[in-house]
Amino acid sequence: MPLAVMRRVRFCAGHRLLGHEGKCAALHGHNYTAEFHVTSAEVDAVGRVIDFADLKSRLKGWIDEHWDHGFVLWDHDEAAITAVRSVEPHKVFLLPVNPTAEHLAAYLLNEVCPERLGSLGVTCTRVILWETDEAYAEASLA
Repeated sequence: MPLAVMRRVRFCAGHRLLGHEGKCAALHGHNYTAEFHVTSAEVDAVGRVIDFADLKSRLKGWIDEHWDHGFVLWDHDEAAITAVRSVEPHKVFLLPVNPTAEHLAAYLLNEVCPERLGSLGVTCTRVILWETDEAYAEASLA
């Protein structure tokens, strides 16, 4: 029987949605909360799917290094990239897609989680990314 755990990670990041028809076309930021749902068919000798501290250090560590207090921008958005890079210091992470909440959740699930958790015998099956207290996007393996 698979068992599951969930760890929340909070971070702040800026972005803009190229081609958006409203105010999200401008550079702006959010206080995000990411929920990582991790499963395993087995538990360790202590009885855990994974130690919550290990989950935090691996996933929050990646987010802190790459996204937190930076801008996540589409690699096609030359104007925003130039604008952010014109300020020192700056932190920019380029995505191959427009940085919608949906794409950010999918990137965490499909790229970051396998890279950071792959050697541990656990699988991240779902990422929920809260962009605001009222709105989230979800990516899942199912």
